[in-house]
Amino acid sequence: MQVMSPDRFPPRVLIADDHAIFAQALRAYLEKTYTVVGLASDGRAMVKEGLRLRPDVIVVDVGMPILNGLDAARKIREQDRNIKFIFLTMQDDPNLAAAALELGPVAFVLKHSAGSELQIAIEHVLQGKPYITPKMRSEDWVEAKARARQYSKELSPRQREVAQLFGEGHSLKEIADLLNLSEKTVEFHKHRIMESFGIKSNADLVLLALKHGLISLNSESVHDPKPRHGKG
Repeated sequence: MQVMSPDRFPPRVLIADDHAIFAQALRAYLEKTYTVVGLASDGRAMVKEGLRLRPDVIVVDVGMPILNGLDAARKIREQDRNIKFIFLTMQDDPNLAAAALELGPVAFVLKHSAGSELQIAIEHVLQGKPYITPKMRSEDWVEAKARARQYSKELSPRQREVAQLFGEGHSLKEIADLLNLSEKTVEFHKHRIMESFGIKSNADLVLLALKHGLISLNSESVHDPKPRHGKG
């Protein structure tokens, strides 16, 4: 299912997923139809590679470490509105789908969907059309769209980055290095988050990150607090 004119090369795709086996399998599948230009294993690497390679489409796992897929896509969209996004997730969460749709004509597909559905989703976004997996009821994500707007206002982009990194178990110094901020500034953002949400402990901060979809229970990064360097 290729979307291209006879004189055009196959669409160029970047894959962003922190699970290496899944990413390699996805690459092998997509290369039958598209040109896969690269792989990224965390959200910041996705931003760096996306802006360097300028693919037609980025297929991205929502639950990426260091910077989640939604916020990574937002950063790319700020600099290049031509790149399209296919969000993959294990979670059939209408709030996540609604938040993804806030970025425009993107696709939201469950990881256990058939490969043919992923190709249909790619077709849609290349034509400037949004796509939501039919496995989610349309009324769920339509109603959630209003909630997503309010939901996204609860945390600023910088606060989402800080909350995610603390939720993944990174230290204050590691977060400061990753975000190119001083430790004092990171501490300030953490304090504002905890103050705003009435949070008293780091455990509550992890729960907040989970609630906002910044980390997931099956994320390897939650169990591995070691920093993943490679800024992007």
